[in-house]
Amino acid sequence: MKIFNDSFSISTCGKGTYPITPRLATGLKNSGIRNGLLTVLIAHTSASLVIYENADPTAREDLHRWMERLVPENDPHWIHTLEGADDSTSHLRMALTRSSENIPVQNGRLTLGTWQGVYVFEHRRAPQERLLHVAILGE
Repeated sequence: MKIFNDSFSISTCGKGTYPITPRLATGLKNSGIRNGLLTVLIAHTSASLVIYENADPTAREDLHRWMERLVPENDPHWIHTLEGADDSTSHLRMALTRSSENIPVQNGRLTLGTWQGVYVFEHRRAPQERLLHVAILGE
């Protein structure tokens, strides 16, 4: 059994989804692991990870719009607003999604579905630098 660890950063330009599937595939290739499990963690409380539709960008736009309606900024009930109107909302949106994902590895490939991609889901309006950690366990 081998373990491969990697870390990388991604720069965001504000709210939205940012693809990381190619970066994960490169890490997998560099690991030399052919069969096992890849785990990725985003080390932040105001951004998250999603596995989502990767063919039509309008599907991700619908996700963005739905999240804006589900957890709106400037809700009078929010009290955690020290860093601005998107402070509490970014943490709530992260809690509703995921901070890590596990993806099986078979024959040196991520076993994502045909129309699936892995994305950083940025919940802050301002550009950010997001740190991700990857662990691949297998043989």
